[in-house]
Amino acid sequence: MQFTAQQIATLLQGKLEGNPDAKVSGVAKIEEAEEGALCFISNTKYEDYLYTSNASVILVNESLELQRPVKPTLIRVKDAYSSFALLLEKYNEMVASAGKTGVEQPCFVSPTAKIGEGVYIGAFSYIADGATIGKGVKIYPGCYIGNNAVIGENAKLYASVKIYDDCVLGARVVIHSGTVIGGDGFGFAPLADGTYKKIPQIGNVIVEDDVEIGANTTVDRATMGSTIIRKGVKLDNLIQVAHNAEIGDNTVIAAQTGVSGTTKIGKNCLIGGQVGLVGHIQLADGTKINAQSGISKSVTQPGITLNGSPAFEYKTSLKSQAIFRNLPELQQRLLKLEETVQELTALLSERGIENKK
Repeated sequence: MQFTAQQIATLLQGKLEGNPDAKVSGVAKIEEAEEGALCFISNTKYEDYLYTSNASVILVNESLELQRPVKPTLIRVKDAYSSFALLLEKYNEMVASAGKTGVEQPCFVSPTAKIGEGVYIGAFSYIADGATIGKGVKIYPGCYIGNNAVIGENAKLYASVKIYDDCVLGARVVIHSGTVIGGDGFGFAPLADGTYKKIPQIGNVIVEDDVEIGANTTVDRATMGSTIIRKGVKLDNLIQVAHNAEIGDNTVIAAQTGVSGTTKIGKNCLIGGQVGLVGHIQLADGTKINAQSGISKSVTQPGITLNGSPAFEYKTSLKSQAIFRNLPELQQRLLKLEETVQELTALLSERGIENKK
């Protein structure tokens, strides 16, 4: 597909500087862009590329002040990064609308399943009894949709996604390959003989609208009730969300994080990679957690930033880390100070002066 700078500026409600008929047919990084490419600059450390780039169109922030003339056509917007993301989203929608529809074979779709208009179901997929597939849903090859599961309108499930019985996905949800929604929660009762008896997991998972879940992530079904992923949440690859957990609106969690059972995460939280959250705790809205931190108790103050394992307030943790790094030097200084005190004590004793405490 090919677009003009004027069309792009109109869509973004941006201010055009340069040739309105400049054409773009693809996107590229600013340092690699060639003629016909669209790119953006939001970070000032890349600004030098603006004056040497061969790109046809570049999105820049309204506040950018040019230091010398530029060759590409510029489109000034409030936020170049978010505007670029919007363009990619619109392009993706256009490609999707022109994509496949219908049911490929071999494939199994239960006679009792409800399939909406414009749905695509890829080969080797299985749609079980009572499942509901909303309008415009894309289910790529090798997916499994369990009994009575619900997939909302315009959701997209990439290859080999598994949605277990009774789970509910909202509109425009995106689930990447290998993810399992609704597997059993980790529940076992210890017995007197040292063995464990499995506790049946009879709940489900609810994923609300506009959630995106990365590849090979697992969200376990509740023991009773629901594990809930609220509207707008973004989960990275390789995340474990345990039974009866709840993740609040627009929270973002990076890869390899583990959320233990019944943990409640607030709205608009930012959680780095490899974070561990113990069970039965709550995180206040706006909590920020640095990578590889361990959270062992509830966070009640909104907007706090945590670091370390066990995690505590970010700035305090950095000061503690600085002291920890200097412990060998501090130990030597302490030993030297002890030697000095002993020498002074001995000297005072020789002179017949008592050491008075």
